[in-house]
Amino acid sequence: MLFHDVVTTSAAVGATRARKEKTAALAALLRTADPGEVVPVVAWLSGVPRQGRIGTGWRTLSAVDVPAAAEPSLGVARVDGLLEALAGTAGAGSVARRTELLTGLYGAATADEQRFLHRLLTGELRQGALEGLMVDAVAAAADVPAAAVRRAFMLSGRLPETAATALGAGVDGLAAVGLEVGRPVRPMLASPGDALDAALGALGPEVTVEHKLDGARIQVHRRGEEVRVWTRTLREITDGVPELAALVRALPCETAVLDGETLALDDDGRPRPFQDTMSRFGSEEGDDAVLLSPFFFDLLHLDGRDLIDEPTAARLDALAGLLADDAHAALRMPGVRRPSPEQAAAVLDDALAAGHEGVVVKDLAAPYAAGRRGKAWQKVKPVHTLDLVVLGAEWGYGRRTGSLSNIHLGARDPDGGAPVMVGKTFKGMTDELLAWQTATFPGYETSREPGVVHLRPELVVEIALDGAQRSTRYPGGVALRFARVLRYRPDKTPAEADSLEAVRALLSG
Repeated sequence: MLFHDVVTTSAAVGATRARKEKTAALAALLRTADPGEVVPVVAWLSGVPRQGRIGTGWRTLSAVDVPAAAEPSLGVARVDGLLEALAGTAGAGSVARRTELLTGLYGAATADEQRFLHRLLTGELRQGALEGLMVDAVAAAADVPAAAVRRAFMLSGRLPETAATALGAGVDGLAAVGLEVGRPVRPMLASPGDALDAALGALGPEVTVEHKLDGARIQVHRRGEEVRVWTRTLREITDGVPELAALVRALPCETAVLDGETLALDDDGRPRPFQDTMSRFGSEEGDDAVLLSPFFFDLLHLDGRDLIDEPTAARLDALAGLLADDAHAALRMPGVRRPSPEQAAAVLDDALAAGHEGVVVKDLAAPYAAGRRGKAWQKVKPVHTLDLVVLGAEWGYGRRTGSLSNIHLGARDPDGGAPVMVGKTFKGMTDELLAWQTATFPGYETSREPGVVHLRPELVVEIALDGAQRSTRYPGGVALRFARVLRYRPDKTPAEADSLEAVRALLSG
């Protein structure tokens, strides 16, 4: 397959907002791909190279200035091979070697291919083929149920490889993908609930109501003495959180896969600021003085038994048995099963009094829907919050002159397009946060106009708001009401931001 075919399909997908047309274009391309081409093609159309980060930044790419080829000649395999070589280039002379490789790649690319490569390598690619859309396209191309593709993807955590399995081995190959201790599973997510009474009314009496902590999601796998820890984005952090690994290593089991949250607590057992917790999750060495405490709320595997398809009640029973000893009971998320309305309200009051965000109401009959944000789990918090993508920022004035202040906020397009702007805010920003924005945002800059710096849609910020209102000012037809910044969420990706549908659900009439 020519690389040109991928670039042309990407342009076609980006040019339409119709989900069916996007899916059809992607599926048509995948049907023509050779087996060895599927993985890189799916990765590129999902916006990232197969190799992940390959060590090329804006500075390296700006040094590449070669004429474009007149006609397309690059094959998918050649492009993937050159990206593999780039990813493996390190050490003395690596800058010159990367420039040499990029010069050869760009010199063989047409103008359209050069633009695609630049956007791909800088993380700016916005062709609209996000995960949900690509899952549907893979299912259509392989003529298999989308549910089978989705399940295999969520269990493997790797969409390009799942696509290759679907196209190469069909339903049987997808069905053979199972939970594997040591390979992280995409986490099940909770949907926002309007209120506790509404969540209880929707799910009925067969629920558990648990604390919703102001922490970071973790998934912990144990096999014998080996313990590994991943974040919600499946980034491994084992070496940086030895206290978590030690606690799980002490549990009375041989193999286990645990789901939970972790956070830093003060001497009174109350949560420390979220930034303290996230200081242990950074790419640089964290603050070892900040100890993390885990709270587990789910168990997906225990001693050879996969629990992921069993109802929540069965998984909680297994978790309770694993953490039954007094020494381990504190590792379990506080909550009450089958509560009366009064008991559920008391759980919420207790959570808020302890400094936590609220509660999560879970259907006891539901299996673990890995990677899905369904109605079986509903989070209830007293304040409306949304996780949105920062699209740009305006230079401040008055006391904020010289600072990047008013941020532009985008909601995730459920049909796989670029984030849709739904508002701006400069409220809730401390001097420290303003300084951080001003220092950090230029590293994500894509363009400028008078007073505004436009950014790659990579930073996620948590916003508190009083609701939403209809508006013709923004393309989504909706605008935030009284939005203010709570904090940035380095533990979340733009694909995990709240959707435009979630914003519209807050419309006040």
